[in-house]
Amino acid sequence: MTGKAVSEMSFEEAMAALEQVVNQLERGEVALEESIALYERGAALKAHCAAKLKAAEEKVELIRAQEGRVVGTTPAEGM
Repeated sequence: MTGKAVSEMSFEEAMAALEQVVNQLERGEVALEESIALYERGAALKAHCAAKLKAAEEKVELIRAQEGRVVGTTPAEGM
């Protein structure tokens, strides 16, 4: 479970690492202590991915606002 620090990972790297963590935990072939460590790393990876997505969404909204387009989300018709 060594490797690059979560804070240094790109979104894609973090998603791939999170997938590996989930796969290991689902297989159930790791000791309890390692499972706890994997779960902690998974939580950190999830938070990192969420932050990267939020930053990307904010950038897109800024670009749209600069273009004079509507910012934010709007409900779909008929809902």
